[in-house]
Amino acid sequence: MIIKEGFLLSQHYYQLCCRYNGKVVRINDRHGRVHVGRICQVTQSKVFIEPVIQRGGYGFGFGYRYGYGFGAPYGLGLGLITGIALGGLLFW
Repeated sequence: MIIKEGFLLSQHYYQLCCRYNGKVVRINDRHGRVHVGRICQVTQSKVFIEPVIQRGGYGFGFGYRYGYGFGAPYGLGLGLITGIALGGLLFW
């Protein structure tokens, strides 16, 4: 029964990740880590996110530039996920 419940939970997170594909999310895993990034790909066993990184510095033109960008994507097993929140309001 435990395996079946884990399977249903993984299916729930798979469908949630498919719904949020292309959006910035905050994912909590079993190890207590928090992953913030844009979902770029979803498979039956993993979700791949591009982490949000802060960029700052002097650029061409006037003044100091500051904003957000995305790093190299990495995979996170769906079985490790304990929570997903839409991250669009994280940057206000």
